[in-house]
Amino acid sequence: MTRVLLTDDQPLVRHGLRVLIADRPGLEVAGEAANGEEAVRLAERLAPDVVVMDIRMPGMDGIEATRRITAAPGTPPKVLVLTTFDDDAYVHGALRAGASGFLVKDMDMDQILTAIEVVAAGDALIAPSVTRRLIAEFAARPAAVPAAPRPVDGVTAREQEVLTLVGRGLSNTEISAELHISTATAKAHVGRLLMKLDARDRVQLVITAYEWGLVTPGQG
Repeated sequence: MTRVLLTDDQPLVRHGLRVLIADRPGLEVAGEAANGEEAVRLAERLAPDVVVMDIRMPGMDGIEATRRITAAPGTPPKVLVLTTFDDDAYVHGALRAGASGFLVKDMDMDQILTAIEVVAAGDALIAPSVTRRLIAEFAARPAAVPAAPRPVDGVTAREQEVLTLVGRGLSNTEISAELHISTATAKAHVGRLLMKLDARDRVQLVITAYEWGLVTPGQG
């Protein structure tokens, strides 16, 4: 059972998510927080698997709360940011703070529930509209991307292929189809990349793929 901590200063939002989660097999609400300070306290006390985090809240905002939660010792919960505001500064701030996902509230509710499951499983997920803007930012900063792809130290040729496909946004299943390998093998490659590159999650692998020039804006 995946235990979820809901953090939002709007009671109606928390209530709506609670009702949806209650009807989803394998998910349960561990608790609710109305601001960042409360989220940090409850995350430590309740040890949820996933924290669904709003950004703009009174007192401590969601970005600072995310930073504190993900920096906790041991195995901290994953954080999935769910907000009305998908401003670039919020996106970058949340990902730098350690969030494993970034969604906007106008997405289909079933997609939000699926995202909770994806993040709980150790993967990462970013709303497509946000991904497009992140790619556009790389396009606007050509100096940050090498002119040609360069080898990644300690990464095999096959792992570099997998990293490139992760950077293009492919899932493990899609990677297995692209490279004609099993899904389990694709997942194993991703796991080794996370370890070798000391990456927290799939989001950081995507960023690495762009920074090393393995993927360029416009690919997909």
